[in-house]
Amino acid sequence: MCESNLEPFRQQADRLRSIISHSYPWISSSASGPERRAPVNFTSSSLQASTGAQAPAFSSRDFRDALGMFATGVTIVTARTADGQLIGLTANSFNSVSLNPPLVLWSLASKAASLLALSQATHYAINVLTSQQQALAEQFARRDIDRWAGVDYQLGRSGAPLLSGVAATFECFNRSRHAEGDHVIFVGEVEHCTHHAETSPLVYHGGRFYTERLLSISTVDDDKVEQTR
Repeated sequence: MCESNLEPFRQQADRLRSIISHSYPWISSSASGPERRAPVNFTSSSLQASTGAQAPAFSSRDFRDALGMFATGVTIVTARTADGQLIGLTANSFNSVSLNPPLVLWSLASKAASLLALSQATHYAINVLTSQQQALAEQFARRDIDRWAGVDYQLGRSGAPLLSGVAATFECFNRSRHAEGDHVIFVGEVEHCTHHAETSPLVYHGGRFYTERLLSISTVDDDKVEQTR
């Protein structure tokens, strides 16, 4: 092929390189092929709009009711202080963060009486409740009672209490805490975990407790699902 006939292909290649460089800035083209650049680092400040968020056009009650439409599991977060005091509370704010390293999060109100003790603890455990443990969830959500009365547990490897008969446990190093609004977000690095696949989880939705009901078996393989967890 003569040199003049190659010119249209060169122009097309230049256009493709231009599109790639603008749409995918972390990839650069070179004579030896695409070269991976370091991932773009996003920070909270760089993602914030310059004008800030608009004032909410809804009440706190509306917000809580809307959040209640998102069904969650139910957990009890447990810890043991340096002087041996047991701490436990019901939480449905539990979520996964990262697979590598294995990270999870949960949040606690800034005015909670147990905030200081949990912030100072080196480790805590997250106990995922089964559908048979509604009474336990209610017990650890109450105030001015001995939440540990009659509760069967054993100390985990990190010293945090692990409740008996739960669906899963996550023993976490208290990796970081982040104050946001009227809550503190706890990020835990999981050191040990267990689960019992045959159990049915306790579900919380709209201020009420439920148990699961299988609708259908997913036909999408895990490796084809967008990684949001």
